[in-house]
Amino acid sequence: MATPHINAKEGDFAKTVLMPGDPLRAKFIAETFLKNAVLVNNVRGVQGYTGEYNGKRVSVMASGMGMPSMAIYSYELFKFFGVETIIRIGSAGATSSDLKLRDIVIADRAYTVSSIVKEMGFDGNEPQASEVKVKAAQKIAAEKGYRAVTGKIMSSDVFYRTTNLNEMKEKKILAVEMEAAALFVNAIKLNKNAVALCTISDSLVTGESLPAEDRQLTFTQMMEVALEMA
Repeated sequence: MATPHINAKEGDFAKTVLMPGDPLRAKFIAETFLKNAVLVNNVRGVQGYTGEYNGKRVSVMASGMGMPSMAIYSYELFKFFGVETIIRIGSAGATSSDLKLRDIVIADRAYTVSSIVKEMGFDGNEPQASEVKVKAAQKIAAEKGYRAVTGKIMSSDVFYRTTNLNEMKEKKILAVEMEAAALFVNAIKLNKNAVALCTISDSLVTGESLPAEDRQLTFTQMMEVALEMA
């Protein structure tokens, strides 16, 4: 069962995998929320764990940074390890003044100008998340009383980019991140499920920003919504 990037056996992964970008965030989730968590992958330090959450079997594994990395890991999990649903849980920069630090964005689609989605075989630049998973995230966030906004995000290849906020507003883009579009394309092509939950870590409108440690350890509301979806 091992692939070039995942050294695991058949059945090591649950049907649902949470995918933060940061391996340390994956480790934090496993140690904080999962019972009997077992490390099932550590190739290149991209840690993957499987354990139990409220009696349900669930996995968490890092995707790395950027769409090329997400494209590899999500494809291999879907194609070779029997994974049915991947929930991206990450950080994003707000491009809307309506979003504050620590707000949750439930991405129902991901706009991108990257050529990677075309190279992956997708005709268009706005792959959609799985509607059933978007609705599930909305329901759980509402039940928990968490502030969550649903809408379009942008997946960018460039972190240090010049962002035209007026253009973002015209396209109704709420926030910018770097992975979701590739995940959505793989889910569409392989007939799987995917959604992205992003916590606002900085604002391109106000210039506010949270430190790296906060991004790694404190986005627990987003994590709890994703775990309840498993």
